[in-house]
Amino acid sequence: MPKSRIRKKDDFTPPPEKKQNIDLSGGGRRWVAPLMLALFGLGLAWIVVFYVTGGDLPVDALGNWNIVVGFGFIAGGFVVSTQWK
Repeated sequence: MPKSRIRKKDDFTPPPEKKQNIDLSGGGRRWVAPLMLALFGLGLAWIVVFYVTGGDLPVDALGNWNIVVGFGFIAGGFVVSTQWK
């Protein structure tokens, strides 16, 4: 049986490297961590004050909706945390 022809492959040459500028200075998002922690703390404080005062504070007219407001602040903290790098 005849031998098949051998095809020679070109030697592999990697593509030229691209220089990446890595900024380690923290960027312009220094406000994210303090705002995130402030929202977490505010939400937690809102719920704790509501329970400790027996529902009279922080806003008496809201009644049990004060819990939703507190969790809303906490959820806002989680939303802000997505911007943290």
